[in-house]
Amino acid sequence: MSVISTEDPILRAISGHTRAENPSSFLALNSGNLTFTAPGLDGVIVYRRTGRFAVQFGGPFADAGDYDALLTRFLDHLREQELRLVGVQLQRQDADAYARRGFTVNQIGASWAVRVPELTLRGTRFMQLRNKISRALRNGLQVTEVDADSCGDALAAIDGAWLGSKGGAPQLEFLVGQIGGPAQALRRLFVGTIDGAPVGYISYSPVYGTRTGWMHDLSRRIPEGSPGLMEAINAHAIEVFRGEGVEWLHFGFTPFTGLSEENELPSHSPSFQWLMHFLWAEGAALYPAQTQLAYKQKWAPDLLIPEYVAFQGGPSLAGFAHIFRACKAF
Repeated sequence: MSVISTEDPILRAISGHTRAENPSSFLALNSGNLTFTAPGLDGVIVYRRTGRFAVQFGGPFADAGDYDALLTRFLDHLREQELRLVGVQLQRQDADAYARRGFTVNQIGASWAVRVPELTLRGTRFMQLRNKISRALRNGLQVTEVDADSCGDALAAIDGAWLGSKGGAPQLEFLVGQIGGPAQALRRLFVGTIDGAPVGYISYSPVYGTRTGWMHDLSRRIPEGSPGLMEAINAHAIEVFRGEGVEWLHFGFTPFTGLSEENELPSHSPSFQWLMHFLWAEGAALYPAQTQLAYKQKWAPDLLIPEYVAFQGGPSLAGFAHIFRACKAF
């Protein structure tokens, strides 16, 4: 299998630029993404095309001095292609830059992170979490860090059981991690087994920038498995990371969560803001945001990072739907 080079332009952009401060930036290396670069400019833009929309992941991953110029070139390119841009998982500095260009920018959710050195599962607040972990361990769970190439059949079996429990739901892409491909060598993979049979796994992706560490990314389990499987796997990984001196464990982006008036830009759309709050309360069929957030809050995150969506020409349900189309959600 080919291994990504340290000179790969996307890897260089997400790991080396101050304007690439995005805890999910490693997703830019997912297979199937399109990239835009411009001669003489240091940076890359990552997106997918769905219908007449270009759905951009994050802002430009670019040198601060080339950020605006690269975005201008990209917008010119899309205009020539008669494509309309919607950007998702923008960070606050991206949100401000897009708003200055006339985009309607709203908070769409948040990502969450915990400081590893200070994280302890002692105390009353973690009693339920400790009990779930203990139950999984009593049921025979063993957790091991493995090479993805060595356990492809096991991972496929877990994936099949997990997707089957979702009624044959499609494998999501774009805004979620993946296993395999040239970038796999940079990820970490922890697998749980009981009596030698694989029952769950968590893949962790590197996080660059000022809060370096790992992101709790793709995670799957067999539906009939012991309670506490994922919690026990993550707790094991945390202890490994702690021993390595890792500073941050990120839990990634969850749409419709962490919404706050103070996070909104002055030019945001009140109607789209209302929609995000509605989907938080009633949108489990579209995305299980409350379930996802409940898992993340078990670890008492220290940091909430608001994330944004930007619509060229004003917010629209079509533009919003194309984000989910890019993810292969429907």
